[in-house]
Amino acid sequence: MILVALGGAAGALSPVVEVEEEVYSYQAADNGAGPLWCKGSTCMVRVGEQVFASGLETMPELRPLNNVRWLLFRRREEGGWELVGRDERGRTREPCPLAAYADGRLFLSVNPTLTPPNTYNGPALPLVLEFSAADPKAGGRGLVPAWEGRPPFTEHSYRGLAADGARGELLLFNILGHQAYHWSWRDKSGRWAAKGRLEFPMGREYEKPEPIRLCYPVVGLANRAAYVLGISDIIEPVAAWRAYKRELTRQEWDYDFRRLFFTWTPDIVTKPFAPWQEIASREQTAGHIDNLDLWAASDGAVHLLWQESSLDARLREKFFPGQRLTYALEHCVLRQGRVVERDTLAQGGEGISGEVPGVGRFHATPEGRLFVFYYCGGTDQAGRGISENRLLEVLPGGKHSPPVRVPLAHPFSSFFTATWRAGCAASPILDVLGEGPERPRTMRYARIRLR
Repeated sequence: MILVALGGAAGALSPVVEVEEEVYSYQAADNGAGPLWCKGSTCMVRVGEQVFASGLETMPELRPLNNVRWLLFRRREEGGWELVGRDERGRTREPCPLAAYADGRLFLSVNPTLTPPNTYNGPALPLVLEFSAADPKAGGRGLVPAWEGRPPFTEHSYRGLAADGARGELLLFNILGHQAYHWSWRDKSGRWAAKGRLEFPMGREYEKPEPIRLCYPVVGLANRAAYVLGISDIIEPVAAWRAYKRELTRQEWDYDFRRLFFTWTPDIVTKPFAPWQEIASREQTAGHIDNLDLWAASDGAVHLLWQESSLDARLREKFFPGQRLTYALEHCVLRQGRVVERDTLAQGGEGISGEVPGVGRFHATPEGRLFVFYYCGGTDQAGRGISENRLLEVLPGGKHSPPVRVPLAHPFSSFFTATWRAGCAASPILDVLGEGPERPRTMRYARIRLR
């Protein structure tokens, strides 16, 4: 994967929506996951002129957790989508990320359970299936990653899949409980040539110190450098907040998503990952953070993208009186593991506006321009509801262009893109797969040309 450095604006942005269409519909599996659950990876790739998407099919005769199977779709040249693959034997819980190489190989990360039908949970066997983009109906060849030791993986894999499409290399992450990530790297010859264990950071400052499990990993791979952006996902560590939430929800648990961590290695084969670095936190006011995306430039700059809210509104009156509830889409740039720029790309909330910026993704063009495609909800100045996607350009020096509305008939509130992290080449076409508030449980595709 060859990525160019970020350049300046080359002209006004005018996105053109060329295609909007349905890919498939699904029914809820009630197993804690869904088609967009693997949000740190992607379920859509572009291979030359072809676009592929993976999906989930619920098996209603089975009980959770492992009650879905993967589907593989290809977009037809004349428009619309055809089913070109389905898991006829296995069962799983989570969606299956996709990656691709420039030479036309397609990879599907799967995690079939090893348990009998209707068993609630248990061991699973992570595999990668290799397809040919030219003939995906021929089926996928099973690849077995190499792992350090014998990790007892389960249906809760929180997998992260990344590819260097130009070099033909693959990197797979799989979680081991609340302890660590195991990773396996496949070289251009097809050998799983490196493997390791990435321990989670330790939350020594908590009332009861514990490892900070980091989930939904956003993983990037470029010229053997590897990057990981993860979000804290642990049971509420503050006893007083946990007790009050229990009173409100009647649930015995409530998870904390409010500390953002990053690590990297300049060479996945020869260099260990750096210690985890905390990039952002909303720990003091029980806020919320979503890790969204990362992009690595050829000049060594690494761009991170995340969304955050300032506090948990349920706790404000009791614990944070007078604090404002705000929302922001945030961006920063690192060099050699050090943050050198920060920029708030969009914001809203009390004292700012009624807008609520949501999920966003980076998109790079062949000229080296870097854009952010994101969702915005909330209300406008007149109190009218907002539900739209917007696009802005990231500029040098911690700046960005004004956002423009993308004229989609059906906006995406949650989505994947054909990203460089999955091996896709930089392109003037932005491919989007996701769903929105107007069409729930319907996965839709849009092709947007950036002009």
